[in-house]
Order: sequence, then C-alpha cells, then structure tokens
Amino acid sequence: MKTNDVEILVIGAGIVGIATAYYLAVEHKRARLLIVDEGQPMALTSAQSGENYRNWWPHPTMADFTNHSTDLMEEIARRSGNRIHMTRRGYLLVTREERPEELLQQLHAGYGEQAAKLIRMHEGSSSGYVPPHSADWHSAPDGVDVLQGRNLIQAHYPTFDKEVATALHIRRAGDISGQQLGQYMLETMRPLGAQFQQAKVVGIAKTDRFAVDVLADGARRTIKADIIVNAAGPFAAHVAAMHGEQLPIVNVLQQKIAFADRNRAVDRKMPFAIDLDGQTLAWSDDEREALAAAPEFSRLLQPMPGSIHCRPDGGDNGEWIKLGWAFNAEQTTEPVREPELNPYFPEVVLRAASRLQPRLAHYLGALPRDRVHYGGYYPMAKENWPLIGAAKTPGVFLATALSGYGTMGACATGDLCARAVVGAPVPAFARSLSLARYQDKALMDELAASESRGLL
Repeated sequence: MKTNDVEILVIGAGIVGIATAYYLAVEHKRARLLIVDEGQPMALTSAQSGENYRNWWPHPTMADFTNHSTDLMEEIARRSGNRIHMTRRGYLLVTREERPEELLQQLHAGYGEQAAKLIRMHEGSSSGYVPPHSADWHSAPDGVDVLQGRNLIQAHYPTFDKEVATALHIRRAGDISGQQLGQYMLETMRPLGAQFQQAKVVGIAKTDRFAVDVLADGARRTIKADIIVNAAGPFAAHVAAMHGEQLPIVNVLQQKIAFADRNRAVDRKMPFAIDLDGQTLAWSDDEREALAAAPEFSRLLQPMPGSIHCRPDGGDNGEWIKLGWAFNAEQTTEPVREPELNPYFPEVVLRAASRLQPRLAHYLGALPRDRVHYGGYYPMAKENWPLIGAAKTPGVFLATALSGYGTMGACATGDLCARAVVGAPVPAFARSLSLARYQDKALMDELAASESRGLL
C-alpha cells in the first residue's frame, strides 16, 4: 500500500485511534488503512492513563457504553492469554455520609432496569459481603455491594479513616495495561495491511477526496484519503478546524503521581479507592503564607472537591501505588505536547489521600525521590460523554472527547466508530454518543439538569 493514497486515514495514534483502526482492520477487513500521529503510538495522553475501568456511570447510556467496552476488553484478554494484565478488584467509592441518598439514587439510575438485580445492600458484620481477595477477572462478581456502617467498613478495610460510613464497591471494574492493549492491537492489525506513519497533520482540503498535508522528517507531502477518522485526543478540535468544523469540546489538564509504597501504607489487595468527600487541606502557617502569595496556588487554601484516587500498581507482589485527583474540572486550557505540571501537586494529592488512608501521612515531606509525576489532558464535551460517529463534514468520523476514561472506553469507541465508517448496525445507545445527541432536546435537558457528569 502506498501511504500517500489510502481508503481510511486515522489521525491520532493514542489508544482510541489505535482501537478504531484495529476494529476497522480486524472486524471489517479494511486493509488500505493508515494511522498518522506527530509522536509515537501511545505516547501522549495515552501514556499518562490511570489505566482503570469501570462499568458503572450515573446514566444507563454510559453504563451500556462501558459495559460494551469491558466485554471487548475481556474478549482480548481471553484471546491474548491476558497479555493486557486485566484485573478486577473493583472500584470502591467511599464517603463519610451515613445515608448518601443522592449517591444511591445515581447508583440506581446508572444500572437502570438491572438495578434491583445488581445492587446488594450490606449492614452489620454478618452481611455476606465478599471482599476482593483475588484479582482474577473471571471469578469476580458483577453489580455493586453497598456497605453501610463504620464497623462493617473497618472490618474489611481497617486502614481507612474510621469515619467512613458508606462504601460502594463496583465489582465489574479494575485495571489493565493500556500500553499492552495498544501494542497487541498494533501487532494484530499490521499483517492485515494497517500501517503507522509518524507525521504532523498541517492541513486538510476536500475535493472529490480528502487531501491531507503532513510534515514528516521535515518534508511536506500530501496523503489522499476517502475517509478521515479524527481520533486526535486533545488536538481533535484543531484537526476539525482544518476542514472547517467546530467541535464542542474543551481540554482540562489533570495530574497523577506514582511512587514505591515502601511503608506498605496501602493494602496490595485494595480495590481502586475513591474518596468522594470534599475537604480543606491542612497546611502549616508558613505553607499557607507561601500559597496565598501565589495567585495560581491560592485556591489550594479554599475548600476543595472530592474524588481523590488511590490504587496499588503492579499487582499483588508489586510495591508502587498511584494517586490522582481531578480537581481542575473547570479549568480549561489549550493543549500542548509537553504540558507544564503544577510542582505542588505531589504534596497536594498526598495530603488529600492521607485523609482516607492516614498511613500515607508518613510520606508528607518525605516522598521517595524516584516518584513519577505525570499529567495528561481530558478532552471533554460539557456533559462528559464521548463523541463517536459521523462528523458534520461528510466523510469525517469522530472518536474523541473521552475525558478521563480513554483507556476503559477505547475498545467500545473503536468498535462503534468503525461500524459508523463502514455503515454496519450499531447498538441503540450509540446515537446518544454521537453529535446527533445535540438534536435530542429531551436528552440534553435531562443531562443539563443532572449534577453529575460521571467524574470520579
């Protein structure tokens, strides 16, 4: 195949672009297929993924979407001998509220008609709750266990803050290796004709076909294509603008840290834990003075949102843990390939995580030197749903706006986008994940009235 004349050009070699190309090549036998990206595959936002997945969302459409993606990931885990390191200890959402009615309503809404079958309530010590002793995804239960009562939670999670009164254990959830998933897909589709070219897209013109100008190795050339898939992640709006289309997405920079938990502050068998409660961080007088003097950091003195993440990383015998906190939810930014990270973030997220897991406080001011501080963009629509399927421009298809769920949503996005490209039937929920949803007034009114956008 000449790489200057293709049927389908996928712009973006993150996990979403790779997954779209994979399903086009493997399921729909499209061989004249080229992926282009300014960087190497899986090198930008995909390299900064938390690599978690869950099948619960506070809306049935997104629950259907993530269930579909999990089905597809499990299929690949089976086919590859679990090369993607899929585990399933679940997501544990905790709060100090004894009766978090709004949260429980969202839980029921997300599971829709399946709620009665999938939600199990537990109170008291003989509750029948089965903790996640094994990471094996084959044997893990489905649905969610709701633990209510401080004593019950302490019995199973003794390292948590003793004030935690409610825990939601989402069982069809865990983590995978996004890098291995991407590599498996690239290796599988390469013999089928799909190719990758490192090149920067600089212009798109349309006559009878698309003429896409790229820069590769300092030289400019033109790629002719019948169809374009815009899977450019944080740069999707820039790509769309090249062919005269505006996308309703913004970018939010979010950060994480990882370090070796040599003090064993976090139980290796703990699910991915999320402290849902907001808090005001505890600073010394000197720290408060320094933060107050810097306008960009003074907000750290104010009450902060919840949803601080913590999980073990590297399996039962590993040592590392990951901490994350998407507290920049309203702070949009123009994307760059090497974003500037907040130097205070490691200390900030550690303080926040120490509230749920007090043993982490031993690392305050003493984080290991070999820690990793990293960040990536959440490209998102205002309702935090993806954009998958036909763009307004004929011949262009979207696989974008996957915010903080790119790894877990990649397989479903690739499958749905590939079906849209070839005109194959799609599941009923797919329309609500495309630009067509903005013509559905009832759905948009419902989403506008909802407090939660599924950000955890």
